[in-house]
Order: sequence, then structure tokens, then C-alpha cells
Amino acid sequence: MSIDTYEFNDLIHRCFRCGYCKFPTNWMDVNNCPPYARFRMEPYSCGGRLWLTRAWLNETLDWSEHLAEILYSCTTCRNCEVKCPLSFNVNIVNMVVAARGEMIERGKVPQSVRKFLENIDLHGNPYGNARSRRDSWMEGTDIDRYEGQEYLYYVGCTGSYDTRAQRAARALGTLLGRAGVSFGVLGSEENCDGNEVHKLGEAGLFEMLAENNVERFSSLGAKKIVTLSPHGYNAVKNLYPRYGGDFQVFHYTRLLLELIQEGRLPVSAGFDARVTYHDPCFLGRWNDEYETPRRLLAAVPSLRLVEMEKNRDAALCCGGGAGNFEIDLLGGSDASPARQRVRHAAETGATVLAVACPKCLVMLEDAVKAEELEGTLAVKDIAEILAEAAGAH
Repeated sequence: MSIDTYEFNDLIHRCFRCGYCKFPTNWMDVNNCPPYARFRMEPYSCGGRLWLTRAWLNETLDWSEHLAEILYSCTTCRNCEVKCPLSFNVNIVNMVVAARGEMIERGKVPQSVRKFLENIDLHGNPYGNARSRRDSWMEGTDIDRYEGQEYLYYVGCTGSYDTRAQRAARALGTLLGRAGVSFGVLGSEENCDGNEVHKLGEAGLFEMLAENNVERFSSLGAKKIVTLSPHGYNAVKNLYPRYGGDFQVFHYTRLLLELIQEGRLPVSAGFDARVTYHDPCFLGRWNDEYETPRRLLAAVPSLRLVEMEKNRDAALCCGGGAGNFEIDLLGGSDASPARQRVRHAAETGATVLAVACPKCLVMLEDAVKAEELEGTLAVKDIAEILAEAAGAH
């Protein structure tokens, strides 16, 4: 590929690096692009990344490991697309993904990215763990395998394998059972949803995952799918229809709110705490779902919801998107997006930082430890908060 055959050749040159892409929607600082927030150097900004990509495709800049790391440091959080004032803003992430695809075609990607993709290809998860252990999160529960129930509960890689996220996965399963929802899981037969594979530019591997999952879900008769993770939600809702996927897809917050409103899930035990909520990028900026999680928290007696200054489409990404949860190109410093976000939460006086994403859950809890805020600020998934309020924890 050269710049002449690059899919977005007619767009990439239009960025004139005005810098708007680095701001949140409330303009409070110039620090809302996660890689730029971490490194504070122009090449890590959206505009800088596009200019480097153009120079590389024009062959006026040689490939290097550092160039690849800059390109792969983007979490695809879409803050840039929200803030860019130009008409091509809806394709900014697509331009990055296409350039990553070219790096993959040429075999020029960081080792951490290569390992991430190889693990998913070989093991169905980015950790390289055995497929047979994908259902380990279910141990000690009475959750059924999916056999045509009303809902297929899709857990995802993080909820299945990460020991912290597994607690959120179990909490959601407990809540669905408490509300009398007919649901089941795939257990060890579940496979990676591929959302991060797609954002890393590995089109062939993503296509295989999407086609296999669509075929699997359809063959089982699944019509309604509820997801633990916004990343899985985004894949099934927005990407799988290209491969024949025709499902009603729910992020769990929407389903739980409906259950509470219908009186099927009482939360009368309450949750006596001052709580602030972090907007996951793949629920908020990717799927415009900002209010449902807040309405869910507001329905819990005694819970006092306070907002961080950066909230909704102005929220700072935790740094875990597009594989960075695993490949970790943004960590290792008190300037990491996750640690900055935890400090935002602490400034509100909240004692609980609520999330609705297993990746955010792990990223931010690790950041709390790094900031030495344990005992002052706890990170909890909304499913865990509701489980306590329902007396089901």
C-alpha cells in the first residue's frame, strides 16, 4: 500500500493539527486524548498520529518500533471524533485502524500486539489461557448453559478470565437469576468477541471471529444477547450485522434498569455511599449510552451520585481500549490515563467509583492501588453495587 491506494487518501491530508482533538467537550484542559495525556508529546495526539501515518505511507518516514507504538497507543476512545470540527471527523478512528491494518499486512507491529493477536487466534482469548478454563468464573454458581433461554448472557474474555472481573460477571448472573430472567451462558464454548482485534486492524482474524460467533449464536437460536462488557456490546450490535448477525443486543445496564422499573428486581437494601460514575468509551462515545447507568444508580436507595468534572462525552478514557488493557502501552507512570481518572474521582469526595465495563473495573482498581487510595476509594462494577442493594451479594 502507498498513500495513493490508502482507503482514506482523500481525507488524511485534511487534518491541519488545530489541536481540538486533545480537549474534552467542556474545554477544561488540553489533556483528554489518552496517549497525549500520558506522554504530552504532539506525535501521540490524534493530529500528530495522522501526520505520522501520512508520512509513513508517503515513504518520507521509515517504519520503526517507536512509530508502531505511537500508532498502537491510540485507545480508539473517540474523544478526537467528538471534538474535531471538520467533516471527516467520523472517520478518524477508521483512518487509524486502516493504517494499523497496513502495518499488520507488512508484519511490522509491536511484539506485544503480535502476542495479543496470536493468543486470540490460538486460544480464543488475549491471555493465552486454556479455552477449557473460560467457564471458571461460574464455579460455585447455579448458572445454566444456554439451551434456548430468552437471553444469551455473553460474558467476554475479561469477565471470563480476569479474577477481579469475574466477580462482576458472577454479580450480573446472580441479579438476572434473582429477577427470574430466563438466560444461559456458553461457558467454555464462548469465544472472543473480536472488538479489540477489529480496532487493532487485524481484519482477517476479526472476520473469522465474527462469522464463527454469528453462526454459533444463530445455530443455538439466540435472539436476545445481554453483554457484561461494552466492548462485546459494540461488536455484536455494530459490527456483527455485516456478517449476518441479527440479534437484539443489550448492555446489561439497560436490562437491569428495565427489571427494576418492572418491579422484578427490588434494590430496597440500598447502598449507603457517595458514588461517582466513570463513562466507558464503548458504552458512551461509541454507543451514546450515558444516562441509563446513571438512572440505574439513581434508583438505588441511599446512594448519592456525584459527577466528576469530566463526564459523559467529556470523560477521560481509562486507557484500556483497543487492546491497551493487555498490551499496556500507556501504563508505567502517574500520568497514565487510569491514574489521572482515579484522581478525578477522588476529587469529588466519592468513596466508590462505579463502572459498567470489566476492563475499566480492572484498570481503575489497579490505578487506585498505584495512587495509594485503597481504603479511601473503592472501584465497583454497577452489577456489584446492585447485587448489594438487592441483598444478593
